[in-house]
Amino acid sequence: MQPEFWHKRWQSNQIGFHLPEVNPYLQRFWPQLALEEGARVLVPLCGKSLNLLWLARQGHEVLGIELSEKAVEDFFSEHHFDPNVSEQGPFKVYRAGSIELWCGDFFELTAGDVADCTALYDRAALIALPPAMRQQYAAHLNRIMPRESSGLLITLDYDQAQMDGPPFAVLDDEVQGLFAGFWSLKILEDQDVLSESSKFVENGVTRLEERVYRISSR
Repeated sequence: MQPEFWHKRWQSNQIGFHLPEVNPYLQRFWPQLALEEGARVLVPLCGKSLNLLWLARQGHEVLGIELSEKAVEDFFSEHHFDPNVSEQGPFKVYRAGSIELWCGDFFELTAGDVADCTALYDRAALIALPPAMRQQYAAHLNRIMPRESSGLLITLDYDQAQMDGPPFAVLDDEVQGLFAGFWSLKILEDQDVLSESSKFVENGVTRLEERVYRISSR
């Protein structure tokens, strides 16, 4: 899946993956992480998610990584922020208050860039990627994230033969294979959400589960 795919989706406003509310799992389970106030949170492939704003309002420094400059600019425009814009290596950095959105390729992020991140929130990154890129994503994340990190990972589980992604199905066995060598994984929620997902029903999907993991680096 090439960058042009996502650029076209944002330019044509084909962003059904963008949710107009804060993720309820984030609100329910994030306090269980018991992070220090001011902890910096990495949010890969963040789009213009409202979750960024919610995390900032909990007292966190937020570092979002997003390929689409349109998504980044839309985030600040829609919330009436006037960001400071600078350069950080290959990234164009937009900052307002405690929120930084880095526009560029996630795979160019270095361990030094995230050295002060002690938390991770992934609702839309892993499930946005096809299998080979999921392996690359997990390997890169495992390589750059500091030890003693924790966070939430949210995945979808359905019969991939019934509908093409994205979002892609990422089954528990795959999650364990990608992350268990570096992270302790605990399933906090495993919920049938098919009745709430008209896109999946319309495409003939007969089973859809949303799974929430608490992850802690080993």
